[in-house]
Amino acid sequence: MWVEILKMALPRVMRVGVLSTPLDPTSQERIRVAEQDARSLGLQLDIFEVPSVDRLPSAFDQASRARVGAVMVLGSPLLLTHQVRIVELAAKVRLPLISAWQEFQKAGGLISYGTNVSVMFRRAATYIDRILKGAKPADLPVEQATTFELIVNLKTAKALGLTIPQSLLVRADGIIQ
Repeated sequence: MWVEILKMALPRVMRVGVLSTPLDPTSQERIRVAEQDARSLGLQLDIFEVPSVDRLPSAFDQASRARVGAVMVLGSPLLLTHQVRIVELAAKVRLPLISAWQEFQKAGGLISYGTNVSVMFRRAATYIDRILKGAKPADLPVEQATTFELIVNLKTAKALGLTIPQSLLVRADGIIQ
């Protein structure tokens, strides 16, 4: 879905960089799905591995040299903790950033589509509470996110000289001015 939203927001983009970390066991599956979506939209994905936070600057240098039109962060919790640095680096090379986490947009990224991390943590707290009160973890139901929010940062779009299509703005759950 991130690739589709990115293509709607930036229809001229043909090449997209993806930040990935080998430390996240789910990154390969996320990349596989993104590559399928990209192929169906005629986009090329370039994967930039970030094995440690000190490699973030070189990943953005590589993305800039590869002439990608945007960068995606596919929801890795390991990269979430470095959202401010990632947004700063994207701004430095003037690349729009799309992410699964709203925190990236609050820090200055362009678009996010995903679950609300604060809500997820509150839900996790209710599970911890139940376990501490004696519930067996195996007896608790598995929950999946059911609410996904689209956030667009128009301040960032303006700084990058981008115009976000009205069709995407009307779908947005939140707009940062």
